[in-house]
Amino acid sequence: MTPRQPLSALRVLRAPRATRSNALHAGAWWLWALGLATAASRTTNPLLLALIIAVTAYVVAARRTDAPWARGYGAFLKIALAVLVIRLFFAVFLGSPIPGTTVLFTLPEVPLPDWAQGVRIGGRVTAEGLVFALRDGLKLATMLVCVGAANALASPARLLKSLPAALYEAGMAVVVAMTFAPHLIADVRRLRAARRLRGRDDKGIRAVLRIGLPVLEGALERSVALAASMDARGYGRTARVPPAVRRTTAALTLGGLLGVCAGTYGLLAAQGAALGLPVLLLGLAAALGGLWLGGRRAVRSRYRPDRWGTRAWLVSASGAAVGAAVAWAASRLPEALDPPPVPLTAPELPLWPAAAVLAGLLPAFVAPVPAPRTETDAGSVSRTGQTPPAKETTRA
Repeated sequence: MTPRQPLSALRVLRAPRATRSNALHAGAWWLWALGLATAASRTTNPLLLALIIAVTAYVVAARRTDAPWARGYGAFLKIALAVLVIRLFFAVFLGSPIPGTTVLFTLPEVPLPDWAQGVRIGGRVTAEGLVFALRDGLKLATMLVCVGAANALASPARLLKSLPAALYEAGMAVVVAMTFAPHLIADVRRLRAARRLRGRDDKGIRAVLRIGLPVLEGALERSVALAASMDARGYGRTARVPPAVRRTTAALTLGGLLGVCAGTYGLLAAQGAALGLPVLLLGLAAALGGLWLGGRRAVRSRYRPDRWGTRAWLVSASGAAVGAAVAWAASRLPEALDPPPVPLTAPELPLWPAAAVLAGLLPAFVAPVPAPRTETDAGSVSRTGQTPPAKETTRA
């Protein structure tokens, strides 16, 4: 055995550099994030919720590209923080359903009529009520962070390619909306930088008005190019199907989606967990049947479709394992995953649910390492009909 052989074996074990052929499927990132969001919905333990946020942050930092849509994780963190602040604000000024004995301070209470019994504005603010509001708001904020992680890791254009033919038109609208805003922000930043280089003011109402016209002009040119490229690719053309097939498709799709919603609610609710899984599986089967029938109406071709490989299975399975483990732990260890706010106690970190959450770090080691972005990669968004942003020579 030569000394070079162990090094080559280590190279095989390491995650490869991401290319067009081995890039991770966008749906795997969403399944991973939804698994973590499911885990966050089954606990109010702030230590577990903070651990879930840390897992998403590490994976995003390790596998995020420098594309415009990949910068949305920070925005979701800010939205999550705003949700937490709003939840605490309501708990302070509108009261909390949790009675407490540890009064922190008392606000002037507004008298309300008799028909508004149970609602108050102001009054006593207890530590137990604030702790309950903090845990409740942190749970919702963690779920938003998980969605932001999927938004930062999964390419909208590649996700559009993987959608069923029946959802292609709706998916195109969503992808265009998701990719349009980052280009507008990039145009505004570029034009502000150009004004600063020319010695002009880039702040104030006058500067905003001068920058807004070139940005709107670039948005109009982008919209016209988008419409032309979509028409050239045959977007919106449909095939003829019998009326009975259309009615069956609508019934299966609508009934399946209702079943998925009811089953998901049953799984997330503690009382309907036994009935939620069968309803969810029936709804998924009906929805998939409706999507398959609806795909016969769409005339669409795929060029180099993304493959669902071993790494995609590992990434999606890690998220599903986290969600299933925390959901099972919620039924076995209710006080550890949902600690009561009364009496006030310091939260404890349950060991094996925390170890299950750490399994969500697997994508940071098995997913392909993102390659440095080049001009060819930057033009990949144009497959959805988007053209490059306005040039810097646009008048400022």
